[in-house]
Amino acid sequence: MKRKSGPVGRWNLRSLAVSTLYQAAKDEKTIHGRSMRLLRSWLSPEQRTEFDAKGYFDVVGCDTGRRYRIRRGTSANINEVDNCGRLGRGWCFVPLGGLVEGDVMLAQKIAIETDEERALSIANSFPGPMRWRLPGSRPSEARSSRVRLYPG
Repeated sequence: MKRKSGPVGRWNLRSLAVSTLYQAAKDEKTIHGRSMRLLRSWLSPEQRTEFDAKGYFDVVGCDTGRRYRIRRGTSANINEVDNCGRLGRGWCFVPLGGLVEGDVMLAQKIAIETDEERALSIANSFPGPMRWRLPGSRPSEARSSRVRLYPG
């Protein structure tokens, strides 16, 4: 027997929509949801768009004018960004207490924008992303499909 796709089909779609809306409202009431909402309220429209699309946002230090990228996370999630958009040295500093991701990222943003030198004086630094080279190649050589990684 065939089912009618009239009102029954509409009710299935409505119940799915209501269920999705309920879950979204429930998630907003969690600690993580509230911290992300607070973080987004402090971001500029450009930063918010970048964060929603890419999972990171850039801030400018108040003392040096350097640009920093804050990625999702609670530690080792900050990198300097050069004029070409390449990631440089990384920084790790976390506020005291067991804060959730959104609150940590907001504290990092505020620290860099209002007291960059002090924040970096207590931060641990680490090298930027590794740039791998082929053995025996010069840094200016581009990788090609004809270059062999192993002798043979």
